[in-house]
Amino acid sequence: MKLQKASSFALYAVLELAENPTSQLSGTEIADKYGISAHHLAKVLRDLGRAGIVEAARGVGGGYRLAVNAKRLTLLDVIQVFEPIGPQGAAEEDPELATDAGCALRMVLDELDDHALATFRSITISTMLKLMTRRPWAGSSRFTKAIRKAAARR
Repeated sequence: MKLQKASSFALYAVLELAENPTSQLSGTEIADKYGISAHHLAKVLRDLGRAGIVEAARGVGGGYRLAVNAKRLTLLDVIQVFEPIGPQGAAEEDPELATDAGCALRMVLDELDDHALATFRSITISTMLKLMTRRPWAGSSRFTKAIRKAAARR
């Protein structure tokens, strides 16, 4: 499964803000850490603000901070601001529903979407911070290559 860029950027920002709850961070600080567009992240942070997930403070020393409890905020709460998650269903006039194979495939895909929805709903930002601290991927060659590649870009 791959999230849209805006959803990923939003999760990066929320995790950074939750990791530093007593300070305010600028969008540029977060964007620089993840090597992403500060302009795009500013739009994401604006949408998170409209959703009540982050608060912005203007002026010298301003920035963003998390506006909600990280122990209650789920991945789903953040992601659904930017994209639909869960079974999309099929329109009645969808030609794939005219075949048994199409109906069976739609049923399986909807079930996968249900599992993704349940998983995103069950994982809080606080849980993600704990996972980041434990770093279970550190021994995985798949992630080690990606980390080295990202470090080389910086």
